Order: sequence, then structure tokens, then C-alpha cells
Amino acid sequence: MSKQHFPAESPLSEAAAATVAPRRDWWRDAVIYQVYPRSFADGDGDGMGDLEGVRSRLPYLRDLGVDAVWLSPFYASPQADAGYDVADYRAVDPMFGNLLDADAMIRDAHALGLKVIVDIVPNHSSDQHEWFKRALVEGPGSALRDRYHFRPGKGANGELPPNDWESIFGGPAWTRVTEPDGTPGEWYLHLFAPEQPDFDWDHPAVGDEFRSILRFWLDMGVDGFRIDVAHGLVKAEGLPDLGTHDQLKLLGNDVMPFFDQDGVHAIYRQWRHILDEYPGDRIFVAEAWTPTVERTANYVRPDELHQAFNFQYLSTAWDADELREVIDRTLESMRPVGAPATWVLSNHDVTRHATRFANPPGLGTQIRSAGDRDLGLRRARAATLLMLALPGSAYVYQGEELGLPDVVDLPDEVRQDPAYFRGEGQDGFRDGCRVPIPWTREGSSYGFGDGGSWLPQPAHWGRLSVAAQQGVPGSTLELYRAALAARRAHPDLGAGDAVEWLRAPEGVLAFRRGEFVCVANTTGESVTTPAYGRVLLTSGEVTEADGEAKVPSDTTVWWTTA
Repeated sequence: MSKQHFPAESPLSEAAAATVAPRRDWWRDAVIYQVYPRSFADGDGDGMGDLEGVRSRLPYLRDLGVDAVWLSPFYASPQADAGYDVADYRAVDPMFGNLLDADAMIRDAHALGLKVIVDIVPNHSSDQHEWFKRALVEGPGSALRDRYHFRPGKGANGELPPNDWESIFGGPAWTRVTEPDGTPGEWYLHLFAPEQPDFDWDHPAVGDEFRSILRFWLDMGVDGFRIDVAHGLVKAEGLPDLGTHDQLKLLGNDVMPFFDQDGVHAIYRQWRHILDEYPGDRIFVAEAWTPTVERTANYVRPDELHQAFNFQYLSTAWDADELREVIDRTLESMRPVGAPATWVLSNHDVTRHATRFANPPGLGTQIRSAGDRDLGLRRARAATLLMLALPGSAYVYQGEELGLPDVVDLPDEVRQDPAYFRGEGQDGFRDGCRVPIPWTREGSSYGFGDGGSWLPQPAHWGRLSVAAQQGVPGSTLELYRAALAARRAHPDLGAGDAVEWLRAPEGVLAFRRGEFVCVANTTGESVTTPAYGRVLLTSGEVTEADGEAKVPSDTTVWWTTA
């Protein structure tokens, strides 16, 4: 007699889930939820998400089962790059609220048992930062110019940039200023938009300022920081030419003179001393795009940061051999430094994995094609269960628990990604993963707020909303809830630093972790595997008979042998 198992069978009753004891060193196996404040919830009805909106939805995150929430920047900013151009690191931008709102949000999160991680943006400021504005007004020789990378230009009249570096957003990484007397003057470095001048971290005032900023937010009660462009703070001495005009293709493949310089580690060792002064097991997580997992491990040595996003894993295709290789390399690299792996599939800068996996491999992490929506969702659900079964911490990007795809057909006139408006840079389609998420089946913004949404939402958004999926067996939302409950209930999930690989058919990953077994079928066909015990959770329908299990294509299964 065969037995069928359907997805999202809850492994815990609500009462049992409530009694799970808090875990020590929470960050080592935590599931952390990324909130992009513009697009999470709008509390004042102006079409833009804000801190009051986040605060109102914190019970949802508690019920989802995450350990912490990470918020993208909400600091005072002209919003040239959606808040990653910071004008005042100690103030909340009015579009998001004020410091009292931030304080209330942090307090409410803690009352619900949620940790709060905020962004820190130390590579560059806004061109409206007081330091930079004064540097322009004071002209050449200003002491404040030494806190940024101001340089004279090359050429007979200084008309050429100081070197050949290119902006990540396209075009030269240098902009020439007009001096107070009206003449063309020095150039300043900006690895991103011209409105984002890079700090010169060789100047002691820069380090002093950021150590003060860290203390400001730690005193307010935040539990940690996600460090934007953590690999970019230190530039090679002399700012040497790179010697190529196709630099973006080299990113992530080689150590660049402006990225992943060894000098960044001295900065983070200083920062770690500050964090360790505060109680409560507070953490740093690095956004560090490095050429190898081994170099990523340098950021999480015992006296530096706690976590570093695994972008090699994020960039890996839905392919068993490729996934196994990056999993093994990650675990082997992190083990010597005693740091947990930090897995991630989506964030605010890349195409959602439900859309990436809907397309053929090799298209990169920013894709404008919708692909096969059903295939993408099936693979995304399976990939999520695989990720959550691995040792270490995992990050969930808002809306992925609803199975949201990227919005690939936004009209050009509504786009706001600065890279979209600059040639030869990033593809500039990050707006597609930033469309406000749906909470209700109907309404002007599907429950996002009372005043529409800053980016248009698709007509089908209501069918993917929280209200449409909540309590529905087999829905993606209930799959995530069941998976996160299982991680809390089963100590072999998340913890540790290794997996025991099991024999499996080609295209299938199978591994054991204590009394837990995970099988992920990345092929386009059903496969037969041993039935390893009691089915704990599946991303698709699984049939068992005579000690064997039939696992459908693009499906992940969790078993427990207890």
C-alpha cells in the first residue's frame, strides 16, 4: 500500500512551537528576514513603506518563525540610490518616520522575541552629507576633502579622470567638481552613483565617525549591523589603473584595487571590540562580494565579523553537481575560522530566485525574462527547503515566503534604479524585486497601504497575498512556516558545520545530519530513493511504498529517523 505525503504538513503544534527554548549563539543557525522598508508596509498612506508599517507587521514575522529582522537603510537621504546615499547616519529620513518610530519598532520587535539588524553604509556617503558639502564649498586644500578621495585630473588641464576605474553603475568612477570660483577643479571617486562619494578610510576622522555611529545605534538597542559593500572600504595604495575597460565582468572573479583589499580587516577588528562591549550577543554580517568562498571566510575570523553572505551560493544554478560543489567549498572554508555558513537565495539587488530558476541557467542574477512561472516556483520552493536544511544561518528576502516572482514588465517611466539610467553598468532592473508585497486579496495596493504603492503592483498580486495563502495547506507561505517551525524543533537542522552525503541518483542531492535526512531532486523527472524515515516536510507531493519514495522533479523532501 502506498502512502502519499503532501507539502507543508506542519511538524509542530502551536503549543509545542511556543515551548521551544531559545538557542544560544542565536546567529549561528538563525533565519533572518530582510525588510526593504520602502516596500514592506505603508503606515501613513503615502504610497511609501515606513517604520510604522514595519512595526505594525512585526507579529506576522514572529508568526512566520524567523529569529531576526534586517532592515535596509532608513537614514536621512536624498534617495538617489534608495537610501544607500546617506546624508545623516543618526537620523531617520522623514519618508520613513523619525527616531521615535525607530525606537518603538526596536522595542516592539524585542517584545515579540525578534532581533533587529540595521544597515550601515560605510563605503560612501551622500553628496548631501555635511562633510562633502563643506568640502565643495571650502575648495582645494580643504581638510574635509581628505576624508574623501579628491584628486587632480590627468591631462594638460586636468580634464581626464585620475585613473581608469569604472562605476559599478556604469561610466567613470570619477566626477569633476566646479570649484567655488566657477572653474573646473578636482575629481572625486564614487564606485557607485555620482551622488555617492567614497570615503577615504585612511583618514582617522572617518574611522572615528563610524565607531561613534555604531555606538549610537547600539545604545538605541539594535542587535547588529549588515555592512553594505563591506569589501570596498580600502583602496589599493596610489589608486592604480586597472588597465581594462570591461571591469564589471571581472567583479567577483578577481581581487580588484578597490574591492576586497586586505586592509579592510583591520577596520572590522576595531569594530568588533565595540560590539563586544555590549551585552546580548550582537552581530555583524558582511555584504562582501569576493572572488572565492575562501576569501569570504577572511571576513568572519574570530576577531572580525560574525556572518558573510554566501553570494557564490546565491549565484549557483539549480543543478545538483554545482550545488554540492559550492556547499562543500563553503563548509570547508568556514570550518577553520569557526564561523557559520550564511546562505541566501534572494535580496533587494538581485532577481528573485522564483524568477531566476524559471529561466535557463547562465543569465546572471538580474534577469528581465519571466520564464516558466510554474517551474520557477516549484524550484524556488525546493531550493528553499534545501537551503534551510544546511548547517548555518539563512536569510529570507521579504515576499519570497509568498513565492513572489520578479515584476519584469515595469514600464520604463516608473523605474527608479539609478543603474537603469546609466550606460554600461548593472542591468538596472532591481526595481523588479522591490515592488511592494501584497498583504490582502484586494485594495488599491493589496494591503500595502491606503495610498497606492510607489512601484506599480501586478494585477495578479492579490492571488499571492498573505491573506490568500494563510492557512491554505500546500501554499508557499505555509511551507515556509512549517520549515521554520521544524528548524526550531529539530536540533540537527541549522546547527553544526558538516553534512554526510548519501548515495543518490544523478541530479539528486541527499545528505544526513544526525536524525535528519534531506533529498533534493534537481532533475526534470521523478526519481526513486529510499524512504529514510518519517516524512517531515516536502516541497511537492511524495509517494512512498515498500520502503521507497518517489520524489517528483524539482522537489525537496525532509525525513526524520527519530
